Amino acid sequence: MSNAPEAGYKPIGGRIAIVGTGSRAAMFVRGIVQRTASSGARVVALCEPNIVRAGYYNGLLESLGAETVPVYPPDGFETMLVKENIETVVVTCVDALHDLYIVPALEAGVRVLTEKPMTTDANKCRRILETVQRTGNHLTVTFNYRYNPIHELVKRTIAEGKIGKVLSVHFEWLLDTVHGADYFRRWHRQKVNSGGLMVHKSGHHFDLVNWWINAQPEVVAGMGKLAFYGEENGRESGWRRDYDRARGSTAAKGDPYAIDLEGDPTLKRIYADAEGEDGYYRDQNVFSPDIGIEDDMSVMVRYNTGATMTYHLTAYSPWEGYRVMFNGSEGRLELEVVESEYRLPADVEGMDGLIHGNSSLPHAGGASVTLHRLWQKPESLPVVVDHGSHGGGDSRMLSVLFGPLPGEQHDEGDAAKQGATERDGALALAVGLMANESFKTGQFVAIDSLGLDLS
Repeated sequence: MSNAPEAGYKPIGGRIAIVGTGSRAAMFVRGIVQRTASSGARVVALCEPNIVRAGYYNGLLESLGAETVPVYPPDGFETMLVKENIETVVVTCVDALHDLYIVPALEAGVRVLTEKPMTTDANKCRRILETVQRTGNHLTVTFNYRYNPIHELVKRTIAEGKIGKVLSVHFEWLLDTVHGADYFRRWHRQKVNSGGLMVHKSGHHFDLVNWWINAQPEVVAGMGKLAFYGEENGRESGWRRDYDRARGSTAAKGDPYAIDLEGDPTLKRIYADAEGEDGYYRDQNVFSPDIGIEDDMSVMVRYNTGATMTYHLTAYSPWEGYRVMFNGSEGRLELEVVESEYRLPADVEGMDGLIHGNSSLPHAGGASVTLHRLWQKPESLPVVVDHGSHGGGDSRMLSVLFGPLPGEQHDEGDAAKQGATERDGALALAVGLMANESFKTGQFVAIDSLGLDLS
């Protein structure tokens, strides 16, 4: 299976449907509407089971000067493709449901963009890859972190051979007690929905490393645990309060781990006002007894180039950011990004923009990329720091996909030249799936065990 060619790539125009209208869909809706005049791209339909949530997005379209669009239920997806003459589908629904829309869209010859992760288990991944192979139609996985200028700087520095052959990588990711905790309040807290943080969140990072060092994962070993969140841990630490969800609970008042849906206008309209339609609670207790994902994970990966990676994700840190170190045959490259130096309980207010990367985290810190060549003084490489929009990745990705905004130049960055396809999505997913399996068995897990055709 080969990657879709990027040569002669043209921005996406035409008739677009959005599948899933949670918070993440807003980035695509805004980005498309802002470029309609220049690219011709238009949102013409929504596919969403919750009519209240879909209504919010029709209101958003109106506020942006666009027309409202018809809303189709999930079982009307294929009808929508035909009736609305859909040319592109953007999939932003619950991770475990992505394949239900990707596969029929590819079969219909419709272009597909999907949020990462591409899907959540090996069977669904195989189904997608087999459909690509059978139809010859490819999809784009929107790994927005590739488009972050600092990450592109790392890619260029390594590709130019400035540290020689990459021999090993260490990647530490820290999610704080607002952003990290949020995965334990919502549907992500069950692996059947999200694949856990190894799939939903770490797919960002595993794709970055695959891309940075131009390598494929072969073998993974890991240990993961629920160390901080969950009922037992909350009782032991003293953080637990006795409530199921924060809305309407006196016990949740003053709890720094609770969010107030009514306190954020967007969260209120998308989730609180929509509860009567589907019973989904967006503000569950992070110290509940029924959490099924890990919050502390250590992973080792071996790549086909011989390089190895050690990776650690902590979802309960006092600060948020990441450190990545590349050790090469001719030197070392170090990346550090401090997205938030610390958190205060008041930072939980205004959650929507913060947790989905629409705005910078409070108390943002700095970023640095340092090149250490053998037998030379270290060199601080120039960086442009943008803590909003996933380090500037979202806006640059939208400009690559749908064309530049008025006054912008066409983006010719590294990620624009090497967009992520289904193969990239599968390789990032594979690391998370192998890690999850290793958590269960305590054994090393080889990528061949997943039965994915990645040739």
